[in-house]
Amino acid sequence: MTDILIRNAEVHGAPGTDVRLSGGSVTAVGPGLPAEGADVIDANGGAVLPGLTDHHLHLHAMAADAVSVRCGPPDVRDAAGLADALAHAVADGHGWVRGVGYIETVAGELDYTALDRLHPQRPVRIQHRSGAMWVLNGAAVAAAGLAEAHHRGVERDASGAPTGRVWRADNWLRERLPASRPPALAPIGRSLARLGITSVTDATPDLHPDSLHAIVSAARSGELPQRVHLLGAPLAGESESTGRLTVGPYKIVLADSGLPDLTELADLIQRVHNTGRAVAVHCVSREALLILMAVFDDIGTIRGDRIEHGALIPSETLDEIHRLGLRVVTQPGFLAHRGDDYLRHVDTVDLPDLYRCRSLIDAGIPVALSSDAPYGPLDPWQVIAAAVERKAPTGEVVGRDERLRAAEALDAYLTPATDPGGRPRSIRPGTPADLVVMHTPLTEVLTDPSTAAVRLTLIDGSVVGPGS
Repeated sequence: MTDILIRNAEVHGAPGTDVRLSGGSVTAVGPGLPAEGADVIDANGGAVLPGLTDHHLHLHAMAADAVSVRCGPPDVRDAAGLADALAHAVADGHGWVRGVGYIETVAGELDYTALDRLHPQRPVRIQHRSGAMWVLNGAAVAAAGLAEAHHRGVERDASGAPTGRVWRADNWLRERLPASRPPALAPIGRSLARLGITSVTDATPDLHPDSLHAIVSAARSGELPQRVHLLGAPLAGESESTGRLTVGPYKIVLADSGLPDLTELADLIQRVHNTGRAVAVHCVSREALLILMAVFDDIGTIRGDRIEHGALIPSETLDEIHRLGLRVVTQPGFLAHRGDDYLRHVDTVDLPDLYRCRSLIDAGIPVALSSDAPYGPLDPWQVIAAAVERKAPTGEVVGRDERLRAAEALDAYLTPATDPGGRPRSIRPGTPADLVVMHTPLTEVLTDPSTAAVRLTLIDGSVVGPGS
């Protein structure tokens, strides 16, 4: 591994600073460092930052999404457009068509009969934009054997026949599809590197063994150069790990399609806590949050327990969230991505509670930002801009009082995967050489956050991706 000297950089606001990297770590920081034995990168006054961490995304869903047909805006906006997209879609090796990003504004509530009117020829499965549901057409329902299936996620009509809608049953449904390998993660690693992301938290719950093995293998081989923090590693058995892979809190989904019994949820969280592992709980509604708070109030919390999304957090819960020592991993990028839908469909009284940021921080609650990719925009610079502006696509501001300063939003991407919302990482001797070299000083970067400002991304002291 060759030593690298980054010359003439801005580091922690100090211009004219050099950073020397050796053996995967930062070894020296200061002006006028010697260049002997090192490859020199002239930063030309650009900021050097710790690499960014996306605290909540889904690696294999991102890889699959990249080769799926788009079924929602902006690519598809009506039923005719959806039918055309499906007709021209390239099927997988087994003849199936996989669609993503569907929203009801395109062609209403889909079931297998509605989907058959659009494309009956080949088996089709389309994922709702939320990621919570798949809709299968008639050929796919038959091929997957849904009529004979016994799973609570399979929606049925009054006669007991499957509607083609399958809720939160990804692993189960995958077992009923033609066998295939998890998609390659190298393209995802390159995309993340272009954005300045050096660490990710995969928030996929209950990772299928094949998916877990594929992520571990990709991390070991360098196919995925980013450090990976797993929420979906199983509770039972010994979880595999490498130097770039760690196991985090255990992911629990409180699905609005079927909220849990309080006793069952309390038993599950207690069982997780008894292993010494915290929980990361998916909460996107008022009801889910209140159920979770009641359970935590009863059984207590441990360090690291966290709320995922926090899409709707009533103001009256802030003090309790702080008292319980919880942290929130949220995605204000959804406001820029779907804010118009929220303005149309969310009750006016609830709009101030959407994707809170400022009030959480002011209440002393640790906050980390993330993408929820592929369901939300991956680009962290877009998410930072959304946290600052909170603008829907039409330009209307959603939750004006929840806006962050750009530096605060960036800090929420600089905290370690193991401590979301904690102290932002710094560049000093002994820290991992996971860095982003920007084209301009930080003040300019934060004036107009954009991927175009990313020049180079380094992980373990090696360049893994150029910027735009």
